[in-house]
Amino acid sequence: MTVRWSDMDAFGHVNNVQVLRLLEEVRVHAFEDLRDHGGPSLLESGVVVARHEVEYLAPLVWRLAPVPADIWITAVGGASFEVGYEIYDDDESAGSPGAGGERTVYVRAATTCVAYDLATGSARRLGTVEREVLESWIDEPVPFRRRSR
Repeated sequence: MTVRWSDMDAFGHVNNVQVLRLLEEVRVHAFEDLRDHGGPSLLESGVVVARHEVEYLAPLVWRLAPVPADIWITAVGGASFEVGYEIYDDDESAGSPGAGGERTVYVRAATTCVAYDLATGSARRLGTVEREVLESWIDEPVPFRRRSR
């Protein structure tokens, strides 16, 4: 994922609103990968964002080198699914890797997405292939540090 110079704010780090844009970019690429797994693109069949939860753990600043981001599915329901993300650096990443080989996590986030019927303008159930592909990407819940619940 590439951070743009214009993503930074007056405090010299990537603005929180721009972090959501970066997460969207990662999510859009992942949804297009459904095609590679025999499914339709969720972008063509319809999906909307219902909720975001974001935890900012360290300042992310602009640089030329791409910033790694992991994306996975944490849960799949009848019409919705939850996406987990982590934006990070490690010793294999270009830029400013974590000290001593440890991962520096900038952002952890989760997005609840709902399958959406573009023609009727309402939620729809996930198709069989969509569900199978999403379930094949399931991993652990996002390990948020500061949950209020």
